[in-house]
Amino acid sequence: MKKQISIFLLLALGLGQAFAQTVEIRKKQFNLEGSGLAIQGYDPVAYFTMNKALEGKKEFSTNFNGTVYRFMSKQNRDEFAGNPARYEPQYGGWCAFAMGKKGEKVEVDPETFKVIDGKLYLFYNKYFNNTLKSWNQDEARLKAQANKNWSKFVP
Repeated sequence: MKKQISIFLLLALGLGQAFAQTVEIRKKQFNLEGSGLAIQGYDPVAYFTMNKALEGKKEFSTNFNGTVYRFMSKQNRDEFAGNPARYEPQYGGWCAFAMGKKGEKVEVDPETFKVIDGKLYLFYNKYFNNTLKSWNQDEARLKAQANKNWSKFVP
């Protein structure tokens, strides 16, 4: 019995440390506001279910590994809670084009997005520079390079 308890404690401690590392990595590497808010408060589920960028409401928020997400409805929040990895934006919410082109973390316009193979990609779109257009011209290569570059930030 003591051996089982010891094993349980070691596993629990290890998982706690892994969780803490994940939270710290996310806080450091993800595109979050000071409060830990992701996607500038936009609902990650709406991108998939409505193919629209819609702002979430504070009363329908959840915290996933130190990252705060907002949703338009309780239903969207519950959908996210069932499978957060499905709905989180790629590259920590940074611009997919910039991650692919130069491996840089660049701000995004949450209303400029694309869902590819069930994954959400966000893009910079200011000052007459819509990077989604550039992404679309060389998507396969940029996506592969972005995946490689992002692994340098989050191994």
